[in-house]
Amino acid sequence: MNRKITFEDNLMAMSLFGEQSRHLRQIASALDIQIHARGNTVNLEGDSIPTALAEKLLKDLYGLVEEGYPLYSSDIDYAIRILSSDDGVRLKDIFLDTVYITSQKRPITPKGMVQKKYIDAMRKFDIVFGIGPAGTGKTYLAMAMAVSFLTKGQVNRIVLTRPAVEAGESLGFLPGDLYEKVNPYLRPLYDALHDMMRYEKATRLIQQGAIEVAPLAFMRGRTLNDCFVILDEAQNTTSEQMKMFLTRLGFSSKAVITGDITQIDLPDGKVSGLVETKNILQGIKGIDFVLFSEKDVVRHQLVRDIIKAYDHLEQKKTQQSSS
Repeated sequence: MNRKITFEDNLMAMSLFGEQSRHLRQIASALDIQIHARGNTVNLEGDSIPTALAEKLLKDLYGLVEEGYPLYSSDIDYAIRILSSDDGVRLKDIFLDTVYITSQKRPITPKGMVQKKYIDAMRKFDIVFGIGPAGTGKTYLAMAMAVSFLTKGQVNRIVLTRPAVEAGESLGFLPGDLYEKVNPYLRPLYDALHDMMRYEKATRLIQQGAIEVAPLAFMRGRTLNDCFVILDEAQNTTSEQMKMFLTRLGFSSKAVITGDITQIDLPDGKVSGLVETKNILQGIKGIDFVLFSEKDVVRHQLVRDIIKAYDHLEQKKTQQSSS
């Protein structure tokens, strides 16, 4: 089947096509079709379903370019994945939902339907659980939302925390004082923070107490008012720690809890607080659960393949143990 699309603005069409038509080549390779561009006109050749998808994709992406959206190669991959799952989706509704604009002027937006659902949940609910594999943007989007709330004056503070439990390591065997012992566990939170604002500004806000990064144990006995609180790596909380954390929430505050229940590093016999909450808090008004899968991974394609391979291994083990 052959399809022809002509775009009105030649300059915007060139932005859509990418340097030396690399975006068009990327789409053609992904959908196994032929794409030929001449001026601001594109000819699509191939089977009916992928060519129809390519037409919808190009028109939607052109709409993004018209709105001033900076189109990257990774956005092409995300867009293909979204429309392949549901060709009725409007890419504008996802890619133009800006959560925050970083110090490098790059907008942080959802890259898929589940990320969009996650962002909407954080706006609507006071407690949100983001559960799923690594690389799905759970912590990064929560951090972007927190920074957005702080800069708009919707909260007075950001509190970032995670349990100091990793792969069975004990704090007692790590060198240094208490701060030096726990700081490596909190490094991913600092990394996400510094990706969104200049180092000097982030440091100043931390010194002023507007942003606090601390291990989960330091939350005990506190009441967190006017805060945006993020609990990361929550699969490594015990039942008692999770209850303690959730009951810290004060007035005008939001809490986002993220974790991957396939990567629990707690000692044998300890129940993950994240797994438990998934079973007992469903249906409570004001709390929402957003579940991610390997399809929502926004890192390198190999990360998705690796997660899928491990999922297959776990399924095989389960089948063998049941038989």
